[in-house]
Amino acid sequence: MSRSLILPDPADPDSAFFWEGTARGELRVQVCGRCRRRRHPPRPMCPFCRSAERGFEVLSGRGRIWSFVVAHPPLLPAYAELAPYNVIAVALEEDPTLRLVSNLVPGPGAAPGEVDPAGIRIGEPVRAIFEPVEDVFLPRFVREG
Repeated sequence: MSRSLILPDPADPDSAFFWEGTARGELRVQVCGRCRRRRHPPRPMCPFCRSAERGFEVLSGRGRIWSFVVAHPPLLPAYAELAPYNVIAVALEEDPTLRLVSNLVPGPGAAPGEVDPAGIRIGEPVRAIFEPVEDVFLPRFVREG
């Protein structure tokens, strides 16, 4: 992939735990230290009780496709070469109110553009895999079973 992709900073203090987890093949979400509610994306303060206490929980990585779009040009130059490709929102199994935005791929090492968008279904079960892209491991999803 091109070096001009827009990628997260794995050293960001609010999300470093997440990127350390993806590098280990784990899907981690933030948990409030006071009210114990899960949240994603990570942030410095709980939106429910406003506590700054936080930890994380490792989830199964399983969920269901909640929504999806197919990106077509015009796009940023680094992404145009990948198009058309899918972008999915996955409702996570342990807490369906948590949704992770990613891509559906046919398997490890495959590109999101390799999945026929006509076959993507809302509610379809998926599971996370972790793909190295430059200096981060991005969670992507494959069909379950």
